[in-house]
Amino acid sequence: MLNQPSLPVNQSSPNYTKQARLIIGVWSVFLALCLLGRGGKLLVPLFPLGSVAVGLFLYLRTPVLYVGYVWWMGFLGSLVRRIIDQQSGYVTPGRWSTASLLVTSICLITLVKYLPKASRQGGMPFLLSLLAVVYGCLVGFINGGRPDLQSIIGLMGWVMPIVFSFHLFIHWQSYPAYRQVIQRTFVLGVLVMGGYGIFQYCVAPEWDRFYLNNIDANSFGNPFPFEIRVFGTQGSPQDFANTMMAGLILILTSNEQLRFAASGTGYIAFLLTAARSAWLGWVVGLLAFLPSLSLKFQMRLVLTLLLMALLVVPLANIEPFATPIRQRLESLSEAGSGDDFSLQERQQGYNDLLSIAVTEFVGSGIGGQGRSLPESAIGGSDSGVLPLLLTLGWFGTLPYLAGIVLILYQLFQTKESRNDPFSSASRAIVVGCLAQVWLNNIFAGDVAIILWGFLGMGMAASKYYADQAMIRPSR
Repeated sequence: MLNQPSLPVNQSSPNYTKQARLIIGVWSVFLALCLLGRGGKLLVPLFPLGSVAVGLFLYLRTPVLYVGYVWWMGFLGSLVRRIIDQQSGYVTPGRWSTASLLVTSICLITLVKYLPKASRQGGMPFLLSLLAVVYGCLVGFINGGRPDLQSIIGLMGWVMPIVFSFHLFIHWQSYPAYRQVIQRTFVLGVLVMGGYGIFQYCVAPEWDRFYLNNIDANSFGNPFPFEIRVFGTQGSPQDFANTMMAGLILILTSNEQLRFAASGTGYIAFLLTAARSAWLGWVVGLLAFLPSLSLKFQMRLVLTLLLMALLVVPLANIEPFATPIRQRLESLSEAGSGDDFSLQERQQGYNDLLSIAVTEFVGSGIGGQGRSLPESAIGGSDSGVLPLLLTLGWFGTLPYLAGIVLILYQLFQTKESRNDPFSSASRAIVVGCLAQVWLNNIFAGDVAIILWGFLGMGMAASKYYADQAMIRPSR
């Protein structure tokens, strides 16, 4: 049998589970009452601190629920922060996903605990990528990076996705329980986030208008009903769209009764993001998903897609949704004709950055004061590879990407999981994220949580099924 972690499988006693659900319920009600009572100022310190306290209890007592809690914080944390800011009348320090990153940072306990035996457990790919980020942090400090709140939160945006992924992988024995909680979390999450995305587009609530008026992001649309480019419960259309992309693929593996309602709201909100790169990721992910399944699950998937299309297509052709969706879809044909201004801007950005990026052997580091970039390079900074080279240089980029490549190699070697749609969906989501590497920065922030989270689940599935295959012959 494969080497196993010294801790038992992440199962919790019924008493702890009841306590955990009670604590989550009380915390949620407290937040809701404070927000309804416009007590945002009270929540400026209490929201991140309380979220971490709840997360720490779950981590120690009910590890499976903790994983679901991390995802829910990623889904809703930015929305809660926006409401708090609007009620407080000012933008509180840190990024809008700070509370989510703090809750995820609890996984550092796992890293410290299992680091001595990580390589023996098969965790070397995670350590390679993590060491590359540590290298980037050191270079940034040498280049004059200041250890202020913004730089620390920026560093967490690089580190925490990998640490969370390692946490999921190292507890591979709990893969069935993690699979179940993540699947349920995403189905309900897509329903909630999709519904809010439609509400945001039609109403433009005051906290979202406050947010748009306090950030420099012209691409988010205008703070008026039917003029917002939907960013839903998260901080940007791309972050929201990639979360929905992952959820919409996972829904195809679910038997939950809510899956069709979630698909209806989810696909409409997904299309209203106008995030073409995430649409591309969904298409590529779906193409990677179908061949990886057994014939039985392929037939089921095709039937599910047909039923969802019958539900979504009529909704997408009803105003006020039809016009913005049609216009964005038509812009895909403009990409090949040279009339797409956004694509031209990106291409110009790539050209301006490419000559700089390929000569960056050391990199400017995370939080460091690197060389100044041309103003037209903004399009290029939306990609994944060029900012990776500029930040980590070749010395950091190669080990970072090597870790991802090694994990991918392992994922596609796992044949036993053909009868596990969730494992196949995890691989498809990873492929869908990687398909956007020239269009999105997928290695830091909320998109990186999606990428690394499902890399970790894919590796956990691989090790779990390898262990099962070794046990069966001896029975």
